[in-house]
Amino acid sequence: MSNISFIDSLLNGVVVEWKALGELGQLFRGSGLQKKDFTETGVPAIHYGQIYTYYGLSTSKTKSFVSPDLARQLRKVNQGDVIITNTSENLEDVGKALVYLGEQQAVTGGHATILRPGNCLLGKYFAHFTQTSKFSGEKRRYAKGTKVIDVSATDMAKIRIPIPCPDNPKKSLEIQSEIVRILDTFTELAAELAAELTSELRVRKKQYNYYLEKLLSFETEEVEWRTLPEMSLDFGRGRSKHRPRNDGKLYGGNIPFIQTGDIRGAARIITSYEQTYSELGLKQSKLWPKGTLCITIAANIAETSILGFDACFPDSVIGFVADPSKTSSAYVEFVLQAAKGALEQKGKERSSAQSNINLETFEQLRLPFPSLVEQARIVATLDKFDALTDAISEALSHEIELRQKQCKYYRDLLLSFPKPEEVAV
Repeated sequence: MSNISFIDSLLNGVVVEWKALGELGQLFRGSGLQKKDFTETGVPAIHYGQIYTYYGLSTSKTKSFVSPDLARQLRKVNQGDVIITNTSENLEDVGKALVYLGEQQAVTGGHATILRPGNCLLGKYFAHFTQTSKFSGEKRRYAKGTKVIDVSATDMAKIRIPIPCPDNPKKSLEIQSEIVRILDTFTELAAELAAELTSELRVRKKQYNYYLEKLLSFETEEVEWRTLPEMSLDFGRGRSKHRPRNDGKLYGGNIPFIQTGDIRGAARIITSYEQTYSELGLKQSKLWPKGTLCITIAANIAETSILGFDACFPDSVIGFVADPSKTSSAYVEFVLQAAKGALEQKGKERSSAQSNINLETFEQLRLPFPSLVEQARIVATLDKFDALTDAISEALSHEIELRQKQCKYYRDLLLSFPKPEEVAV
């Protein structure tokens, strides 16, 4: 069914007017609310992150609270109110909306505008509309700032949205409710599918961790306990001698420069990078060969991945080049995955401010090394589980993306009313 015929069938000839949000309800800026104000119990508080967390565009629960004394000083959120983000570093995140359905009155911070809908606007209808390209165009007109972008409550009130049959609130709400019902159905189906795939992924990861532990326990097999330097052709921290490290002359060439984020975001093999070194950058660093196992030692401890190309990296990363007559990078990576929990704990003991661990810890760490044949068998077995987990993870991302596109298609179909200036004369 075409866009126009579907909308015409739904509206059945009623007029649609684009009205300013300020005409359809009351808007208030949220009160000042800081992280330190949150408590484990008390009055529900809706914070910035929650507006992105709830895929269904509404929630009756909150995970944060403030004390009743503080709540008395803050703007209140009633059941049915819409909380709209008005500040973000990204324009796309400004205007995200969440309908609060909790029975207990809540509060929110200055990052949000509270919309209290009048008798001709359904909060959920507006929340869905905030995800359309038409709304994006409207909010772009009023966005201020460069680093931090803000749309004030005053300007939010000027944003126009399409209201069917505005002179008959009862009929208007019926039409809005039908649109919401259809869009909620697609949203719920997408959420259910994501939950099923996430559950399957969790089971596979649990299975993978079971075999990782089992295969690397070595309770009865013959095994030698060796340090990483003993099993390597090269072992040590990355190098970045030049100061300041952010000197622009170091960057922009064609030499891959791997950072901790690249390791964290990679699968078992690093295939992409965000930064490159110039020839000057290379001179003050060290080029590690393809196949080097990279191990992080700061912030996120013992995250690992293997270089898929020659690259440099900073001293927050350790490089391990395996001696092929003794072991492989793939085997050592699996062993370090099994030891990750203990290494993270050691890092927390060393520093209360930020988890970190030094090269000496890894130099002294004794790890199990059976025969090369047994190492290869372990790697092959774990590779199969790893591949299965990756496949499910990829399928999960793909299915969620498809469902989101489907939701967007129907949302645009149901909410693509032409503005007066778009109607041909």
